[in-house]
Amino acid sequence: MTIDTWGRVRSELATTIGKDAFNNWIKPLELIDEAGGVARFSVPTNFFGDWVLRNYGDRILQGLVDGGSRIERLDFQVVKPTSPAERPSPSTSAPQPRPETSRSSQPRDAAAELPGSPLDKRFTFDRFVVGKPNELAHAAARRVAEGGPVTFNPLFLYGGVGLGKTHLMHAIAWEIQKRTPQARVLYLSAEQFMYRFVQSLRFKDMLGFKAMFRSVDVLMVDDVQFIAGKESTQDEFFHTFNALVDQHKQIVISADRAPGEISGLEERIKSRLQCGLVVDLHPTDYELRLGILQSKAEVQAGHYPDVRLADGVLEFLAHRISTNVRVLEGALTRLFAFASLVGREVTLDVAQECLADILRASDRKVTIDEIIRKVADHYNLRLSDMLSPRRARAVARPRQVAMFLSKMLTSKSLPEIGRRFGGRDHTTVIHAVRKIEELKAVDNQIAEDVELLRRMLEA
Repeated sequence: MTIDTWGRVRSELATTIGKDAFNNWIKPLELIDEAGGVARFSVPTNFFGDWVLRNYGDRILQGLVDGGSRIERLDFQVVKPTSPAERPSPSTSAPQPRPETSRSSQPRDAAAELPGSPLDKRFTFDRFVVGKPNELAHAAARRVAEGGPVTFNPLFLYGGVGLGKTHLMHAIAWEIQKRTPQARVLYLSAEQFMYRFVQSLRFKDMLGFKAMFRSVDVLMVDDVQFIAGKESTQDEFFHTFNALVDQHKQIVISADRAPGEISGLEERIKSRLQCGLVVDLHPTDYELRLGILQSKAEVQAGHYPDVRLADGVLEFLAHRISTNVRVLEGALTRLFAFASLVGREVTLDVAQECLADILRASDRKVTIDEIIRKVADHYNLRLSDMLSPRRARAVARPRQVAMFLSKMLTSKSLPEIGRRFGGRDHTTVIHAVRKIEELKAVDNQIAEDVELLRRMLEA
């Protein structure tokens, strides 16, 4: 049998079984040899081979026979990877490759077929600026990426928008691939996990879904809060999580809040996510923001060598834009592009002129005290009522609304919010946030009140 025959069979399957099924199950197959009426293929795992044989074996065999090959059966083996120079060509005289049972020795091309998100080349450890707000998250990510024994699984990273969660996850993936090229690292968003799950249900390919996600060495799921409320997806995520942990495979998860604060997430999943290391990426401080700007300015200078930054501009930006690193980086990019186009030096005046909209938005900082006052006024309550231990619904519900808005509109921690509401415990704040989120979905009046108050506070 020639490579051309197998190539024709592959082409026919690509048109008959669909793109996803072909990429997941046929493309990773590598023809090893043909001997004694047996066509041998290398596969990434034994489960993979069993699945292909059971679901596509007859089609492959018939296609080979129709192409003139004297094949009676197929054989799938997990094969230790070899260099291109050592790999035998598919012929009847080729020696049998040595089977390899360890999953860590799977071929690199099989890893390339994982249905994940592309990694951003900018998001490496070298480009991650470390400061006090993120040093623990950085150290934990480094430990996972270096391989070897890790005492925490999963690693759960959480924090607001633009604080570096996604950057660290990409950096882990890049570092693992550099250190262990054969490792199967799968990075994707929770929405993609859900999409893949729904597709597998639609096309009756659940075994394929399980095989794909449970054969990885490292699973990384970004923004896991998006599976909250999706019962079937959560169920499959739970079983995938357990299967990988049982195999001592590493899991890295990110979300915009701690596991216990994600409303709509099953308790068993919260418990699992909290059994590893949970790390909060805090809002950036001035020193960290300045360090990030200095690092990004060096990169921008390579793109715009004709642009000059006046003294004090970076310090000005670090002071004025404090809530979101992405906004901070975007402001710097805009400044360089503007200065290059109009041929001007970036002075403080230029920065203020060019970034007027961003600076106005950054100037508006909502405080917990302001939220309490605004909510009390809206519901015709006294400030003392909002902070009192009274549990009557007429007082308790507005208090919960104020706690919800404090969580949504400020960067304060749950314990800090609780203390500002008469010294309450952080679990009270968690309950309030969950309650208002539930009520917004079923009570139009609560939903309208919350939206109105939010607009008034952010105006």
